[in-house]
Amino acid sequence: MKFGRVDNPGTIDFSLPKDHPDTTNLLSDSKNDENLNVYVGCAKWNKKDLKNFYPKGVGDELTYYAKQFNSVELNATFYNTFGEDQISQWYEKVPEGFKFFPKVNRYISHLKWLNDIEEATDNFYDSIVHFKEKLGTTFLQLRGKFQPKFFDRVANFVEYWPEGVPLAIEFRHTDWFNDPEVAEELYELLEENNVANIITDTAARRDLLHMRLTNNEAFVRYVGANHPTDVSRLDDWADRLKKWNDEGLQKIHFFVHQNKERKSPQLAAHFIKQLNSVLQTDLNIPEMPEGMQKDLF
Repeated sequence: MKFGRVDNPGTIDFSLPKDHPDTTNLLSDSKNDENLNVYVGCAKWNKKDLKNFYPKGVGDELTYYAKQFNSVELNATFYNTFGEDQISQWYEKVPEGFKFFPKVNRYISHLKWLNDIEEATDNFYDSIVHFKEKLGTTFLQLRGKFQPKFFDRVANFVEYWPEGVPLAIEFRHTDWFNDPEVAEELYELLEENNVANIITDTAARRDLLHMRLTNNEAFVRYVGANHPTDVSRLDDWADRLKKWNDEGLQKIHFFVHQNKERKSPQLAAHFIKQLNSVLQTDLNIPEMPEGMQKDLF
């Protein structure tokens, strides 16, 4: 992922901002007796991108990946709408409890700009439904130029989306959060429809760290800068998620990218260790080929 890339990440203040004041209230109001639900993964599983992650002789990459991680952010669905046969093949290759988090197809989000997309949305849903119980939260990523003047399109999409199918949305235009009137209208729409407000953490776009949850799900897309600060940034996220869990958060969906996907698996493994420590969870810690984990940077 090249979004938000900078040439000198060491000069960036990566401190996480304070929470939006309504996040604590929302978590307190939505707290229930469900167990903490934590999914951490990468954005893809193919060997070309996750270099040196797979031991020699590994056959099927997804089968191996799913033994190490409990989820994947499925960007493949952004580029193609897959038939039942392909979805079923992926479904069969992963164990019980594994989740796919598919990205809404770009025809809907980027080519049509959420305009007249009912048929395309139906087709997309008819594809991902074959993940069955292994379907995680589906997420919609909007263009950086998708401004609040298109609010009605967002509302139409959210209201058209199938009820009971978890949805999250990533807004990349800063006016969605910087204009108080727009922001409140947006948060109200998302809360009323139980849609997660994705938090994107990348070097050049600190303005997207709105820290405003709109349901009991923290869906975080973390983009490392291929720099030693990646580690401390992840440690800060573990601490913030611990705070939110203390306040009532029960769903953590966290996906690790890098500008160059060299060490996303190692960073994700480090993050899982931190979560296990602060949250007292027992997530599987992915295995790394000998020597890799000691050399994050």
